[in-house]
Amino acid sequence: MRVALHLAYNGTHFLGSQTQKETSNTVLGELENVLKKLGIEQKVIASGRTDKGVHATMQICHIDLPPYWDDLQKLHRVLNTMLCDALHVKKITRVSNDFHARYSAKKRRYRYIIKATQSNPFEKDFVTFITHIDYKKIEQNIELFIGEHDFKQFMKTGSDVKSTKRVIYKAFAYKYKSYIVLNFEANGFLRSQIRLMVGALLQLNAYEIRQHLACTQTYKIKPAPANGLYLSKILY
Repeated sequence: MRVALHLAYNGTHFLGSQTQKETSNTVLGELENVLKKLGIEQKVIASGRTDKGVHATMQICHIDLPPYWDDLQKLHRVLNTMLCDALHVKKITRVSNDFHARYSAKKRRYRYIIKATQSNPFEKDFVTFITHIDYKKIEQNIELFIGEHDFKQFMKTGSDVKSTKRVIYKAFAYKYKSYIVLNFEANGFLRSQIRLMVGALLQLNAYEIRQHLACTQTYKIKPAPANGLYLSKILY
């Protein structure tokens, strides 16, 4: 039986989401270690990867369960009892056998949270603090990313992908109290693409962003910190 696991996690405690040979301290490493203790040896497939320090309020994974694990409510309860506090299974749902957490996904949503105040120790792992920020400029320039573009200058070096073209369906910002929330929805994202887009919004003007996006000029952009980034939804 194939099921989808809906996960939320605090990325501060993990060295990324994907399993790694060097460490088990990843989201899927933690999940698979617990599943093995329950006699579930199958590999977990996620909708995509998140880097070290990046959070998720809705990550989707799929796994094929052995026949003796047909009580999904019990599995849900047991998993949350055994998993570390930084990882939580929100729900488990049965899906068709041809469902694939990564390849069946149509759209992905992320949000990036900035707080326009001095840093404080209670939120430092979850938002990026910037005391002086031009919100109007960000609100206008974020729309430059909407549409299909070649984002080869907005990805981490060393990425192995067949195509660097992506379609951004939505890109907008809004204020909530002292927070500025940046939202992105696309058919997919390259590695570190959102952090580099946010970095561009913070460091470049509209003309420079257009040049960098069109690959007619290259600007050195510092990626925005990982702690402000959240995978918020996968749409199928």
